[in-house]
Amino acid sequence: MKKSLKQLVIDTATRYIYLSLVIDGVEKQFVYEEGINNHSVTIIPYIEKMLKKENLILMNLDEVIVGIGPGSYTGVRIGVTVAKMIAYLNKIKIYKVSSLALLASSSNEPCVLGLIDARRGNAFMGFYKNESDKLTQIERDLLANIEEYKSKIEFEFDTVSVGVPNINKILNSDLLEAVEDVHGLTPNYLRITEAERNLRNEIKN
Repeated sequence: MKKSLKQLVIDTATRYIYLSLVIDGVEKQFVYEEGINNHSVTIIPYIEKMLKKENLILMNLDEVIVGIGPGSYTGVRIGVTVAKMIAYLNKIKIYKVSSLALLASSSNEPCVLGLIDARRGNAFMGFYKNESDKLTQIERDLLANIEEYKSKIEFEFDTVSVGVPNINKILNSDLLEAVEDVHGLTPNYLRITEAERNLRNEIKN
């Protein structure tokens, strides 16, 4: 009897926590809920609840797919840390994907700009194209001024900053990247942290 493929998807890069349990390409359970700076508190109970509904435990999983950002510094770190822990302790394959790709997958428009606010008129942005049931990346994820970036786009597109990911689009795309060294997996922050910036300034002075 063929063994079914069980995948757990984790993304905490935005104020919304997204968790999905996919079995043989079908999303059986998912959570998409706005948090109040409490992803670290809710993520494990939510995962346990989803697994319990399907009579599964962590050891039954075959793959973990994690959004590595960009996005909230603390949020991204929570999701990546939990995914690494689950993968390492249970000897599960782990894949990484852009959190902006997950966000963009929620739209059905031909061209989609996934956008996560980074304050002061800037945002983390990823430009993607919908093709049948998959996404193709048009331009790499970046941190830039929102209006300047949008003004350079010469065709119509949908801007998405909130939306339930369409995990099937992601699974059908070439956007997943296998992680060979689970310990070496790091978030994609796309910018240096305030602590790093202060340290650099101290060194310069």
